[in-house]
Amino acid sequence: MLSRVAEAIYWMSRYVERAENTARFIDVNLHLMLDLPGRASPQWEPLVTTTGDLQTYAKRYETFSEENVVRFLTFDPAYPNSILSCLSKARENGRSVREIISSEMWEQINGLYLTVKEAAVEDKAHTTPHDFFRHIKMSKHLLTGLAEEVMSHGEGWQFFRLGMMLERADKTSRILDVKYFILLPRVDYAGSPYDNIEWAAVLKSASALEMYRKRFHRITPRNVAEFLLFDLHFPRAVRFCANESQQALRAITGTPQRTFNNTAERRIGRFNAELNYNDVEEVFSCGLHEFIDNLQIKLNEIGGAVGETFFGHPPAPRTSSDPPPPSSSQAQQE
Repeated sequence: MLSRVAEAIYWMSRYVERAENTARFIDVNLHLMLDLPGRASPQWEPLVTTTGDLQTYAKRYETFSEENVVRFLTFDPAYPNSILSCLSKARENGRSVREIISSEMWEQINGLYLTVKEAAVEDKAHTTPHDFFRHIKMSKHLLTGLAEEVMSHGEGWQFFRLGMMLERADKTSRILDVKYFILLPRVDYAGSPYDNIEWAAVLKSASALEMYRKRFHRITPRNVAEFLLFDLHFPRAVRFCANESQQALRAITGTPQRTFNNTAERRIGRFNAELNYNDVEEVFSCGLHEFIDNLQIKLNEIGGAVGETFFGHPPAPRTSSDPPPPSSSQAQQE
């Protein structure tokens, strides 16, 4: 497969996953308005913090109001990680590889982009927010199902899977970090109904609440961290995503188990091993925020190694708090 084609499929997948994750945690925050006790209200700044783009937001908006944050994360065309921007770039990548992906996949990506573009004019994120964000989430699920059912499971499909899993692992770690390190407004809220609702919201942001309750029943910070970081069977847990990413890489290169032939395989193998042989008690003993910060650095390094190994160029330098940017060829499309 040409590196240009592989790169387009990889970034198409990452951009759609990024858009869906943004829709997911905006919708959860909107639902918090109905769930929070007393005069408590959902905080909007942590949603921007999750993206790693606080400085970009501060240059464009003065306050972290619901209206400003939702507009910035959803429709702002000048913000490269808004839902509209991500879907626009996913669409352009999909257009360039229409002969590789199925016609149904192309129609799904194109239709979703056009829906969001129209919604920006009609401001549906404020008039019918829950229906709008639910539509984005379900449309992405449909795209994933189409890729599974109607796309040949060759190299192209593996790059689609690799991009989706790396992006998902990054976003799951970010929502957990934001809750633990930033979201709780006062120490005396710890263990209160407010705190329990917020932790439930973290699980809902990953569509994990029902599966979590099947395993742990009672919501505690340690159990939530263990589930979202180390569960081997939940599709949005970081460990699950890391295992799936490693399998996709091995399927692309044909490298045998317990060996590696390139930097990307070495990095994802080491990352996977650390997750497989770590546990939540060790994480809390060294600090959850510090562990997740280091985890995000390693995910960024893996993304960079994938770009260098398969697409012929390293990504632009970035800090550990930044989400993976598009590669140089993708940046030219923006």
